Amino acid sequence: MNDLTWSSWSVVALAAFLIGISKTGLPGVGILAIPMVAMVIDPMKSTGLILPMLIVGDVFAVTYYRRHAVWKHLVKLIPFAAAGVVVGFYLMGLLKDKRALGPIIGGIILVMLALNYWRNRSMGELEARIPTGWWFPIILGILAGVTTMMANAAGPIMVIYLLAMRLPKNEFIGTGAWYFLLINCFKVPFSAQLALITPESLRFNLILLPAIVVGALLGIKLAKRVPEKAFGAIVQLLAAAAAIKLLF
Repeated sequence: MNDLTWSSWSVVALAAFLIGISKTGLPGVGILAIPMVAMVIDPMKSTGLILPMLIVGDVFAVTYYRRHAVWKHLVKLIPFAAAGVVVGFYLMGLLKDKRALGPIIGGIILVMLALNYWRNRSMGELEARIPTGWWFPIILGILAGVTTMMANAAGPIMVIYLLAMRLPKNEFIGTGAWYFLLINCFKVPFSAQLALITPESLRFNLILLPAIVVGALLGIKLAKRVPEKAFGAIVQLLAAAAAIKLLF
């Protein structure tokens, strides 16, 4: 912390603010915080710094949207996401240049967005069907688990899953809130074992807490003002922007 300049502190504080907004109002915004923090802090260490910030935002989101979660979708996804976290944990011990993962994640997300767009255009909103194949939650769950463990970058992947479920806005946020709270808490012992979460990093998190709180409260207001029909389009655009950012 003592080595950071005021400009670096500003970048990290803005990232914390964006994480708060993403957890309660605009899913997808939080992914932008990942490269921001990695610019001023070692990319590997930044994953451990961001994790407690994400959990704080998750607590706000779950508190506000706790009644809107659709658990049948979570039950299908969480076991495979947990397995993906374990895989990501072992890969982090082997991967020397974690930045190489970014372009891979970004490309996969863009492909999934394109497939989702094609399905909606070809079948029509009323005729579209929720994916029921056994492969859908397995593939997305494992992929989300690996990417969230290695880069805290599973947001766009979860967006694809929730969009495919055709959830209304509040159910969309509430289901995502519970998913990320459970998975992010599951990641803590793995991050601690990799020495990515330390007493010093937790003190850093405590200083950034007000920025997360302000962002979370603002996110709630933004969610109320965003029209239902526009919500899906906004989320897809944010996911695409985040994916493109990961490519570079």
